[in-house]
Amino acid sequence: MKKNLVLGVMALLCLQVFAQGPAVVRFGVEATYAPFESKLPDGQLVGFEIDLGKAICQKMGAKCEWVENDFDSIIPALLAKKFDAILSGMNINETRKKQINFTEKIHSIPGALVVKADSNLTAAAESLRGKTVGVQQGTTYEAYGRKYWSPKGVNLVTYKSVDLAQADLVVGRLDGFADNASVMQESFLSKPAGKPFKMVLPYLRDQEIFGVGGGIGVRKEDTDLLARLNKAIAEIRKDGTYDQIARKYFSFDPYGD
Repeated sequence: MKKNLVLGVMALLCLQVFAQGPAVVRFGVEATYAPFESKLPDGQLVGFEIDLGKAICQKMGAKCEWVENDFDSIIPALLAKKFDAILSGMNINETRKKQINFTEKIHSIPGALVVKADSNLTAAAESLRGKTVGVQQGTTYEAYGRKYWSPKGVNLVTYKSVDLAQADLVVGRLDGFADNASVMQESFLSKPAGKPFKMVLPYLRDQEIFGVGGGIGVRKEDTDLLARLNKAIAEIRKDGTYDQIARKYFSFDPYGD
């Protein structure tokens, strides 16, 4: 009788733990993408999405862990179960949704092209014909370049990280670099190395490529985790936590329309 009672209590505790979800959520991240995520000299990860992840985990009653991974292989790494979810400036689009599921959007910030300040270049393919433009490989900006620029005679060069592309832009190996507008402003244009450059308007737009904005990616089978993430996102949006975090990094509402 006592044995059955103990087994029953243990089973109940297990069910409660299962219902609450995992005690740890491991987020895959590429930490070269300020202000979304970057690394301090002491190795600490900081940024808008890092703070969002911590707030989301708190609402879920879980602890956050961060697993660094190159962006171009971050979806295969998720599918290989190296971490539980992707929180790394990833836009939600139909191509990615064929492989993984996404939460509701957590931000919506347009892309843009950066060129020399004294340049007359625009983001139009005709203006960039014969020029060399850099993008980070595996990103929606690479997809945009291959759709609109490469077929019109623009030399598209891909990079493992934003930092490498920006370095080549500074020394003149690139005529332009395309990426998230807030990333370009925070990590480049606001720095001394970025002073001779400017952001070209209008912003880069394509609903098929850029989707509705950025979200957290999860494996298709992890429906419980997806539901719990969406619930936590809704809660931090409702109670003002999201806005409080956003004001630390942006002078505008990154959630968009």
